[in-house]
Amino acid sequence: MTPQLICVLGAECTGKSTLAQALAAHYGGLWVPEYLRAFCDQHGRTPTQDEQADIMRIQFDQEEQTVARAKQSSCSYVLCDTAPLMTAIYSEFYFSDSRLTACAHALHARYALTLLLQPDLVWEADGVHRSGQPIRDRVHARLGHALQASHHPHIAIGDSGPSRLQAAIRAIDTLTE
Repeated sequence: MTPQLICVLGAECTGKSTLAQALAAHYGGLWVPEYLRAFCDQHGRTPTQDEQADIMRIQFDQEEQTVARAKQSSCSYVLCDTAPLMTAIYSEFYFSDSRLTACAHALHARYALTLLLQPDLVWEADGVHRSGQPIRDRVHARLGHALQASHHPHIAIGDSGPSRLQAAIRAIDTLTE
C-alpha cells in the first residue's frame, strides 16, 4: 500500500509543525519535519542563496525516506511539514532566483492534497526566522498564487487550536469520500 502524501504548507509561523504532528497522530501516520528549521537551528542562521538547492533536495529526500518507512509499516498517510515548493518560493522571494521553481512544482505533484495554512496565528519570533508579519503575508500570497497557477490540489486552513485541526481533518477525509 502506498501512503498518501499530505503537504502542510504555509509561510513562517503559521503552525505547520504543530498541525502536521497533530494530523500524523490523528491518522496514525508519519510526520516529516521541516528541514529548513533544522538547518537554521544547526547553523544559527538562515540559508544563503547557494544553499537553497540542498535544502530543497534534503527536504525531498527526507520525505522519500519517510514514505519508504510508511510502506513498511502500512501507514496510510505521510504528513509533510512544508515542501520543496516552500524553498523555491523563498529562493524567489529573498534572492530573486527562480531556478528551483520548475523542479519544486514537479515534486509538488506527488502530494494528494496541500493544506495551505493561513497567516492568522500570532507572529512569534524564534531567533532564526527571516521576517515578521508583513513579509509572512507577502510570502503567503506567493504560495497561494503558485498553488493556483499550477493547479495543485489545496485547501486553505485557518483559525487556531482544535478548530484548525478539525478543518484539516475534514479536508483530508475528502480524499476517501
